[in-house]
Amino acid sequence: MAPTPAGPTPADHALAAELAGRAAALLLELRRSHDPGGDPAVLRKAGDHQSNELLLAGLAAAVPADAVLSEESKDDPARIHASRVWIIDPLDGTREFGEPPRTDWAVHVALTIDGAPVAGAVALPALDVVLGTDPPATLAPPSDGPVRLVVSRTRPPKAATFLADRLDATLVEMGSAGAKAMAVVRGEVDVYVHSGGQYEWDSCAPVAVAAAAGCHCSRIDGSPLMYNNEDPYLPDLLICRPELAEPVLAALADFHG
Repeated sequence: MAPTPAGPTPADHALAAELAGRAAALLLELRRSHDPGGDPAVLRKAGDHQSNELLLAGLAAAVPADAVLSEESKDDPARIHASRVWIIDPLDGTREFGEPPRTDWAVHVALTIDGAPVAGAVALPALDVVLGTDPPATLAPPSDGPVRLVVSRTRPPKAATFLADRLDATLVEMGSAGAKAMAVVRGEVDVYVHSGGQYEWDSCAPVAVAAAAGCHCSRIDGSPLMYNNEDPYLPDLLICRPELAEPVLAALADFHG
């Protein structure tokens, strides 16, 4: 048997994009077929479940020896000892998915090797977009005007409001973590910072895609983002344009939230 490669293969990058795209198509069909007068909770539950089943089946067929961590499945502690672990969020932004015609929801598929996010894809189904790591997404050019900082629709994290004050930034509200991160890549915003606590599946694929595009990705103290930890809780996150990393991290050094 051939040894496991030290890094991701072209097939890994392709698999992430393929599965994210297939899950996106399934979710769009669920949304189209749902009775507009029906209970949105039913649509959200179906989306979470069916997308998860599709991704798990696809991974089992293509890379049966790899471990998987999914938001929608019971955690298997054996993954801690695996080198190759796929981290997936079958439907990031379930709330927004259940509110047609909102577009700020996503599908996350990422591969980590020894904790590093090395391949992945984020689908934005309602925008008919899949952004991957090979070929990498193209980072949009910088914009004129004030820094644009993306925040949650409901509860902007303290780090974001602190940073907005320090940088005199404009706040842009958006739903899912994947949509926020891809908004940086796509040039809709400049900075995504989160300090309210997330889980690894919320950011793993977005970080893989954003980093491949040339964005700065780290914890808010500048330390690396590492995945496949025993506890998948991830306290904070920074994704921003590369030229803003230094001033953003300098400002966050004074944040004590």
